[in-house]
Amino acid sequence: MRYLPTGRRGLTQVVKPESLPMEDDEPFTVPISEESFDTYNFDPPPSSITTTKNQLRQLYRDMTTIRRMELAADTLYKARKIRGFCHLSTGQEAVAVGIEHAIERDDKLITAYRSHGFTFMRGGTIRSILGELLGRREGIAHGKGGSMHMYTKSFFGGNGIVGASVPLGAGIAFAQKYDETGKITINLYGDGAANQGQVHEAFNLAKLWGLPVIFGCENNKYGMGTSAERSSAMTDYYKRGHYIPGLRIDGMDVLAVLAAVRHGRNFVKGGNGPLVYEYTTYRYAGHSMSDPGIAYRSRDELQKNRENDPLSKMKTRIIDWGIMTDDEVKSMEKDVRSMVNEEVRIAEEMPPPIVDPDVLFEDIYVAGSEPAQRRGRTVDETWY
Repeated sequence: MRYLPTGRRGLTQVVKPESLPMEDDEPFTVPISEESFDTYNFDPPPSSITTTKNQLRQLYRDMTTIRRMELAADTLYKARKIRGFCHLSTGQEAVAVGIEHAIERDDKLITAYRSHGFTFMRGGTIRSILGELLGRREGIAHGKGGSMHMYTKSFFGGNGIVGASVPLGAGIAFAQKYDETGKITINLYGDGAANQGQVHEAFNLAKLWGLPVIFGCENNKYGMGTSAERSSAMTDYYKRGHYIPGLRIDGMDVLAVLAAVRHGRNFVKGGNGPLVYEYTTYRYAGHSMSDPGIAYRSRDELQKNRENDPLSKMKTRIIDWGIMTDDEVKSMEKDVRSMVNEEVRIAEEMPPPIVDPDVLFEDIYVAGSEPAQRRGRTVDETWY
C-alpha cells in the first residue's frame, strides 16, 4: 500500500501523479480535509482514506449517472410524461454514492422520499427507476409506487411520510441484532423531519437496545421551503441524539462521506451502539418538481452552492491527481449521457399496467395467502 504526501494547497495539490501505483486495483491513500468533519462525543475518521484508481473513477461515474438520471426525470416531468410527486436529488449525489461505497450489499438502507439515487446505488436499474416514475408495468414497483416508493434487495425505500421511515429503520436494525447478522442499517431522513417526535423515540430505543444503526440527517438546508434556521431551535443535527455520539460530514465531498461511513460502520459493528450523522448538502432544484425553488432562496445563494458541486469537486481531483485525463473524463461523461438516454427510450416504451383487478390487488398479500374476496368501496364492488 502506498501513502501519498500531503501539502498546504488543498487536496487537489497533494497527490502527485508520479506517486500513484501503476495498477488500477492497487490500494493507496489520499488525504481528507480535517474541515470535512465536526464531532460530538466521537473520534473523527482518519485524515486519509484508502482507495484505488478504479474506485475513484467509479465514484465519479456513479455521481454522474445519478445526475443525468435526475435531469432526465426533470425533462420527462416537464413534458408531462411523469405526473404526481417527483423529488429530485440534484446536488446531493455524493451522499448516496459515498454511503454505498462504504457499506456492503447485505447491509440495509432506508430513506425518505428523495430516493432515486439510493435506489440506483442499491442495485435498481435506470430503466426500472424511470419506468416507475412513468407509471409503467416494468417499473421497479410495477408502476404503482412512483417517485417516493421504490424498493430493491436490502433497500426499504423511498417512504412518503415525513419522519416515518426512521422508526422503521430502527426496527430493521433490531432484526439484525436479534438475528446476529453482523450487518448494519443506514437510516436516513431530512432536516425537515429532524423535529419529529418519532425520530427521537427511535433514537431512544436504538441507544437503549444498542442497535447497529447509523442515523443520518441529509441536511440540504430546507424542509420544503422553510430554512433549517426558521424551523429548528438548534441546527447541529448531529448533536440531536444527546446520549448518542454524532458526526457532521461535508456531504458535498464524496470521499468525506465514504471515509465517515466506513469509520462509523466499524464502530457500530463493534457493538458500540448507534450513531447520529449529519450530511451537510444542498439541493439545486426545488423541494419537488412543482416547486421552482427560488421563492425562498436567492439566485446568489444557488450560484454559491453550485460552486461547491460534488461532481465538479471530484472531477478536479481525478484530473489533477492523474487518475484520468480531461479527455478521458469527457469520454466517460459522454458514455453516461448516451447510456441514460437509451434507458429513457426503453422506459418510455414500457407498457402501462393492465387494467385488471388481479393486477390492481397484487402484492397486497403474500403469495398464497390471498383472501377469497376483495372488498371494494361498496358491496357491489366486491370481487370474488
